[in-house]
Amino acid sequence: MVVPNNVPNREWGEDVGRATPEAVRFLQGPQSRGFELARALRIFLELIQGFRALHFAGPCVTVFGSARFTEEHRYYALARAVAGRLAQAGFTVMTGGGPGIMEAANRGAREAGGRSLGCNILLPKEQKPNAYLDKWITFRHFFVRKLMLVKYSYAFIALPGGFGTLDEIFEVATLIQTGKVQDFPVVLMGADYWRPLLDFLKERLLMERTIDAIDFGRIVISDDPTFVAKHVADIGMEKFHLTYGPRMKRRWYLGE
Repeated sequence: MVVPNNVPNREWGEDVGRATPEAVRFLQGPQSRGFELARALRIFLELIQGFRALHFAGPCVTVFGSARFTEEHRYYALARAVAGRLAQAGFTVMTGGGPGIMEAANRGAREAGGRSLGCNILLPKEQKPNAYLDKWITFRHFFVRKLMLVKYSYAFIALPGGFGTLDEIFEVATLIQTGKVQDFPVVLMGADYWRPLLDFLKERLLMERTIDAIDFGRIVISDDPTFVAKHVADIGMEKFHLTYGPRMKRRWYLGE
C-alpha cells in the first residue's frame, strides 16, 4: 500500500471553472487549418501531461458519481466507505477530482491511509478539485480526462450520478464489450437508484438483442463496501495478476 504524504490545502487557481470558448469553437465544424493544428497540439500536450502525471499512479480503481451530493447524503457515506476498503486493499482511488461522490471517495481513501488522485475538468460551474487529493491534474477536454480515468484503472465503480456518470460508465461498458480494454470489474452501488436502469437494460436492450447476456452479466450491483472491495481485489489478483510487490521504478533522467 502506498501511504500518501500530507498535502496542505492549495489555491484552486483563477482559471478553474472558467468557460473555454475555443473548445466550443473547435467542435463547431471545420475551422482554419492553423486553428485546428493549434488545437491538435494542445490536445497532444494535454495527453502527455496526463501520462506523465499519472505514470506512477499504481493499480487504480476509478469511482464515478455525481458532484451534487453533500456530506450528509447516504450515497456520500457509501462512496467514502467503499473507497476506504479499496485503499486498505492496496488500490489507489481515482475520481474526477470534484465535489460530491468524487470528494467522498477521495476522502475515504485518504482517511484509510491510501492514495487519492483526481482528474479534474475545467467547467463553467460545479467543478473544482476537492480537498482530499494527494495529486490532481486539470483537463480541458472530457475525452482526454475519460481516457486517463480508464487507462490506469483495474475496476470501475459507479455510484448515483447524472449525465456525466452515465456517459462514463457506459463508455467503460462499451470498451469492455468491444474488447478495447480487458474485462475489468464494473460495479454499481446504490441499488435503489440504479434498479430502473437495470430493468431497462434487461427488458429492452437484452430482449431486443441489442446487447448480449454476457454484456448484461458483467455488471455487478452491491451496496456492501466490503464485498465490493474484495470482489475487485480478488479479480485483480487472480485474473490480472496484480501483486503487492515492487512498483515501477522512477527514472531520474526522465524527470520522474
